[in-house]
Amino acid sequence: MTTRQNDSSPPKLEVEGLCKRYGATTALEPSSLSVAEGEFLTLLGPSGSGKTTLLQLICGLVEATQGRVVIDGRDQSDMPVHQRDIGLVFQHYALFPHLTVAENIAFPLKMRGRPAAVVESQVKGALDMVHLGHLGARFPRELSGGQQQRVALARCFVYQPSIILMDEPLGALDKKLREQMQIEIKRLHRESGATIIYVTHDQEEALALSDRICLMNHARIEQLGTPREIYERPRTAFAADFIGISNILRGKAEADGTLATQHGRFALPQGVRCANGEGALVIRPEHLRLGLCDGNHISGRVAEIVYAGSETRVIAAFGEDGQFILRLGPDEAVPGLGDEIVAGWASDRAVLVG
Repeated sequence: MTTRQNDSSPPKLEVEGLCKRYGATTALEPSSLSVAEGEFLTLLGPSGSGKTTLLQLICGLVEATQGRVVIDGRDQSDMPVHQRDIGLVFQHYALFPHLTVAENIAFPLKMRGRPAAVVESQVKGALDMVHLGHLGARFPRELSGGQQQRVALARCFVYQPSIILMDEPLGALDKKLREQMQIEIKRLHRESGATIIYVTHDQEEALALSDRICLMNHARIEQLGTPREIYERPRTAFAADFIGISNILRGKAEADGTLATQHGRFALPQGVRCANGEGALVIRPEHLRLGLCDGNHISGRVAEIVYAGSETRVIAAFGEDGQFILRLGPDEAVPGLGDEIVAGWASDRAVLVG
């Protein structure tokens, strides 16, 4: 599958037909994509989807079976890792325990033979960038997890690599700290203008951070687009189900503009048709409303109610094994457990996928 960003400027990175096989096992199907200068692209998908393999192929940690990696117009497919001018940030910080924070950040500059005065200045700037200027003399063991991850980020940003690759860098942090670090990474990206390729399996993280998301499944690219495009216009049932919460009704698209399912007929979005007849309607929980409306509706019995602060999720069962989920705002009346309810949605708020 080939996906490219519409941009008149030359891409920072081009992946052309990149593929990796281990004997009879395919870790990555032939895949192509372009990444623009200064873009934040997230590789998102479940375990085994090929996202980490693609990242390792880009930086040279793994040798490709076929395909090319082109950075700034130069084919770097055969270059070793240390010659690709790529920075790496890992999940487990990989800080040197015997070096201070400042020495850890200075390490890549010294390895590149930068003058001492330049090293001192750039380390100070990197420490200030991650708001750790007062901790330069400490050792990693004296820092919290979030502070250690900031040091790892600073060590990568300090020498201004052509591309920065991040492999689940927040995976070891708790939820609140992850959310705080997401804000820090967005700020660092904005202020530095760096080109970042970021691997995660966390959909909320991908939505929060990315300029574009490359959604992967079964060792191939499933869909590539902005967070809004993938959330609001998923192209497949997998994309709809993996990104956010979805209500999915499967059936056969009929000539009269409806989807015939075992639970009834539902109007399709106006002008939408399914090429092979088989399809699925995707309705996000926030587009469902309690009661009848001018459009589609479905009935069920409330099986679960989940209070989540700013919203309440109502999960209703219908048929033998079906369910639908509504998101109710803080001012909306919440039905009781076991109540029979009807939920409706306007046909143009649904998406038909193949």
